[in-house]
Amino acid sequence: MAPKALDSCWWRPFTVSGNASVTYVDLSPDTERESSALGWLDRSERARLERIRTAWRRREFVLCRSALRAILCNRLDCDNSQLSFEDSEQGKPSALVRAASAAIDFSVSHSGLHALIAVVKEGRVGIDVEDRSIPRDIDGAASLTFTPVEQAELAALGGTRKTELFYRIWTMKEALIKALGVGFGLNPSRFEIPPAMRSGARQCVFRFPHLPDQRWRLEYLGNVDFAAAIATEPIKS
Repeated sequence: MAPKALDSCWWRPFTVSGNASVTYVDLSPDTERESSALGWLDRSERARLERIRTAWRRREFVLCRSALRAILCNRLDCDNSQLSFEDSEQGKPSALVRAASAAIDFSVSHSGLHALIAVVKEGRVGIDVEDRSIPRDIDGAASLTFTPVEQAELAALGGTRKTELFYRIWTMKEALIKALGVGFGLNPSRFEIPPAMRSGARQCVFRFPHLPDQRWRLEYLGNVDFAAAIATEPIKS
């Protein structure tokens, strides 16, 4: 199955970050798009879709998964029927082509009407996107996931500045955890986002305190529509 022409797709190129290509997926309600997207899904994905009860979750899944399939088929030069997925013990998905592991890593994140898909041919990648307009208990979430220093900086702010700082820190922590591939095995309050990134810098080299020999490229991708961040593993000592 071939993807639709790019100008009629619900996904489009967003940016390049280090060695990662990032694609934006439009999750706006659209009956025609959702019907077309359904054609990309295999039997197991359709069964999974049937278990999703809410309409917006169903739309989220079908539009993101179909876009991911189209992107990976293009990058791996394979037919959609040859592509499948499996999850690691920590829940991180990986791609298979003809039931063999593919030399590619990807990360998918969605929030509200926005989704981002990051793909790399070498190393690992993690991406996170957050719709700032969705109500959230900022102080409650920060108390569980931010370090004391990060919490203090957040508490000193108010209004949109507080919201912006929260989402900067939150998306960068999420992206790093996704890239590391440990899921809930790492408490985000155990590591701190560098001060320069909290103050507005766009990218930096990051090291987890418990893995000081591993270097990550961390970049903030947020714009007027959403907050977002990506972590990649391109740096070799």
